[in-house]
Amino acid sequence: MNSSATLLALAGFAFVTSITPGPNNLMLLASGTHFGWRRSLPHLLGISFGFGIMLALVGLGLGEAFARFPALHEVLKWASLAYLLYLAARVATATPPGADGRAGDGGRPMGFVAAALFQVVNPKAWAMALTAVTAYSELGVAALTAVFVAVNLPCCGSWALLGEQMRRWLHRPRALQAFNWGAAALMVVSVLPLLKG
Repeated sequence: MNSSATLLALAGFAFVTSITPGPNNLMLLASGTHFGWRRSLPHLLGISFGFGIMLALVGLGLGEAFARFPALHEVLKWASLAYLLYLAARVATATPPGADGRAGDGGRPMGFVAAALFQVVNPKAWAMALTAVTAYSELGVAALTAVFVAVNLPCCGSWALLGEQMRRWLHRPRALQAFNWGAAALMVVSVLPLLKG
């Protein structure tokens, strides 16, 4: 496969894996619903930055640590599940936004640093990074990371935008509560298949 065809294949892989539901996208959907697109922007940028760093580190050899130390993978897997359950509980119990647009409990959207660090315990992000490096290593770490981040950012951003648009249908507390519980359940379900490996 020539380099332009490989780049195109990588862009397609990046699109499919970035646009489909996973912890990042479902949290952005909830953030967009509760706080709007603009206030969710640091969260979005943190995801793409954190994933880009993770992808580059995996490309530079971090992925080999899992092959050499399988116990490390097990520890990460269960730590990821525990943290995702905690985040899902927070999403499920989030209170409706107040009149000023802030969350009713004085909450705030996830920030840039927290979103970037979240990638370390995001099983879908690990699966994406390991697969991309394995399948497209011929492109080199810099090209691989640049293409993936360029595709990932608008894909994830569309979820926050969708959340903001959903606010018009979720203005009633019961509707928002049902949405919160649904988003939390989907967060958990989205990672269960990844935790089997």
